Amino acid sequence: MMQASEIQKKLESALSKSEVIVQDLTGTMDHFQVLAISPDFEGKTMIEQHQMIYAALGDAMKEAIHALSIKSYTPEEWKSGN
Repeated sequence: MMQASEIQKKLESALSKSEVIVQDLTGTMDHFQVLAISPDFEGKTMIEQHQMIYAALGDAMKEAIHALSIKSYTPEEWKSGN
């Protein structure tokens, strides 16, 4: 199990100048939704952005997180209404 705040810290450390919001969707600390906004996503496909998030979470994806819903945006995409 993992706290949403732990996931947020990992992602904010891995993604420069990022804004990250993590929600525990079920209260069981293993199903989460992530909203990540970072300039690191510039020029990356959605799949590449999600791979960056998975990489940042590392072993937690195998050991503590059962389900992860991801919404990732560049700052420009976010400003323009997604």
